Amino acid sequence: MSTFALLLVLTAAFLHAGWNAMVKASGDRGITLAVIALGHLVLGAGLALFTPLPGWEAAPYIAASTVIHWGYYWAIYHGYRLGDLSLVYPISRGMAPMLVALGAMVVLGETVNSAGWTGIAAISGGVLLLAAGSIRRGVSPQAVMLGVLLGFIIASYSVVDGTGARLAESSLAYIAWLFLCEGFFAVFLLWRRRHDLRGISSRAWIIGLGGGVASALAYGLAIHAKTIAPMALVSALRETSVVIAALIGTLLFAERPLVPRLAASVVVVAGIVAIALA
Repeated sequence: MSTFALLLVLTAAFLHAGWNAMVKASGDRGITLAVIALGHLVLGAGLALFTPLPGWEAAPYIAASTVIHWGYYWAIYHGYRLGDLSLVYPISRGMAPMLVALGAMVVLGETVNSAGWTGIAAISGGVLLLAAGSIRRGVSPQAVMLGVLLGFIIASYSVVDGTGARLAESSLAYIAWLFLCEGFFAVFLLWRRRHDLRGISSRAWIIGLGGGVASALAYGLAIHAKTIAPMALVSALRETSVVIAALIGTLLFAERPLVPRLAASVVVVAGIVAIALA
């Protein structure tokens, strides 16, 4: 994996952790998620003005990814409603790298060497270690199930978008039209909650739109990285955002326990080193 691709994905991970921290800091997560999706729509429209059409070969992948992303927003909303962010988020993100690796192998015949598999396993294990530290008596089984469902959803759109971006005439064009189509979820949700919008503070709008820009940039960088590096490695590196988010939670929100978070960080860093060597 090239240094450029490595830096792209790690930048995406930091941005991803940042917007999830914004969601956690918000009051109405439903509205915040809608405004974040609106940020995707705005950025997609801006990109579409300066990029060519992605090409017909990529169109089915954009359509499929749009539907999968709508399911993702539904699942993440209910997952955070029924369970803690520190439980649902690590479960879903910890599962995704292995599922993406297997999906890329089956769909594209893409393989990685032993160091790559070691890195994928270490990052997945470190992320799931965070989830294990959050499991306690009385945890909602539905929240765990939604976390697992999110893992499959994330893996699905990762493989679909990685394949579609490679087939598109331009990865930027693919990203632009994906964000345009996906952003209609924001229009639908904001219309449903239109009576609540008057009570939304300017701070919530700023958090949501800021999170939307960070989210869009994070995923856009990840999609582009999949066109120049193996999907499995890109997906694994992107999930380091979970540990970054956990450390943000420890430092800014005084979340505990501390020891599992530090242990998970060490395991994930070892995974990053293995992938860099791969």
